[in-house]
Amino acid sequence: MKRYGLLLLVTLSFTASAEPQALINAARQQIGVTVEYDGRYQRIAYPNGDVPNHTGVCTDVIIRAYRLLGIDLQQRVHQDMRAHFSAYPKLWGLTKPDTNIDHRRVPNLQKFFQRHGQSLPVSSRAESYLPGDLVTWMLPGNLPHIGIVSEQKNAKGVPLIIHNIGRGTRQEDVLFAYPVTGHYRYGD
Repeated sequence: MKRYGLLLLVTLSFTASAEPQALINAARQQIGVTVEYDGRYQRIAYPNGDVPNHTGVCTDVIIRAYRLLGIDLQQRVHQDMRAHFSAYPKLWGLTKPDTNIDHRRVPNLQKFFQRHGQSLPVSSRAESYLPGDLVTWMLPGNLPHIGIVSEQKNAKGVPLIIHNIGRGTRQEDVLFAYPVTGHYRYGD
C-alpha cells in the first residue's frame, strides 16, 4: 500500500511540473541569456541536443522551456516523425527525419502539437489565450513564428508573449501584432 502511495506522489509531482506557470517560468529564464537570433543549421547531440544558450530561434524558447520541465521535444518530435513522417510538412525536401533541425521548425512543432496536444481555435479575443498556451503566427515574408503566452498582460488585458523574434528571448506585447495561425496546449 505504501509503494502505491509513493508512486502516486511521484506521478502527481511529474504532472505538476508541466503546469502552465512552470512552463512560463522556464521560458522566462532565457530572457537575458539567449541574446541573439541564429537560425542556421547546426549539428547537435541527440537526445537533449541544443545550440549554444546565448543564441537560438523562436522554437528554441519552446524547446528549452519544456526541457527544463523534463520534456525533450527534440526526442519526441523525432520519434513521431520517424513513425509518421508522411504526416509532417514537406517544406524542406527531406526524405527522412533529421534530429538536428526537425524540432526547430515551427511547422513541425505545429503538426506535433496538433497530433499530441490540444489544437485550439484561433481567436481575436485576448481571453481565449491562457498562460502557458503556445501561439504561432505568420510574420511578413511568410515566416512562421511561435511563442508562449505569459500570465502577465498589457494595460488592455492582452497577454504578453515570451519569444525570440530576432533580438534574443524577450517578453513582449505581440499577441495580435501578426496573423495568428495556431493555438495549442501541450503538457505531459
